[in-house]
Amino acid sequence: MLGDLVERHGQVGDMVSTMAHSPAVLGGYLQLSKAMRRAKLDRKVSELVSIAVQSKQGCGMCLASHISAARSLGVSDDEIALAQQGTAMTGPVAAMIALGLQVYREPTSITDEQIDELRGYGYSDREISDVVGVVSLNILTGAFNLVAGLTPGD
Repeated sequence: MLGDLVERHGQVGDMVSTMAHSPAVLGGYLQLSKAMRRAKLDRKVSELVSIAVQSKQGCGMCLASHISAARSLGVSDDEIALAQQGTAMTGPVAAMIALGLQVYREPTSITDEQIDELRGYGYSDREISDVVGVVSLNILTGAFNLVAGLTPGD
């Protein structure tokens, strides 16, 4: 599997090459990553949710990656700082970040009223569901990097 990735992409990062120790984990990561590329959730919102989650999970490598991706999408340093605190400049994005953090911390605490609020902001059920996928991918990559001891600059 790793050989195919190197052949197709020329190189792979430390996380992927380390994940190759478990073909099951690497395969699951690649499948979820591919699936999440079809997400309808706005990429900026997705990156802000990821920044919020990684700020809590503590994976410096993931946090740096998501901050870089957010900046490449035009997200300001102020927006990034707010996401690291678990909020945002606007109600709709703040509500989506709050949902992401609840999915990460305590999904049983999510209420119907919160989902209705997100719908009221114009988010579709698909976008709301995409947040679960975004958080799941962050939990997988963050936990893996932490267990493997991977840090920014590795």
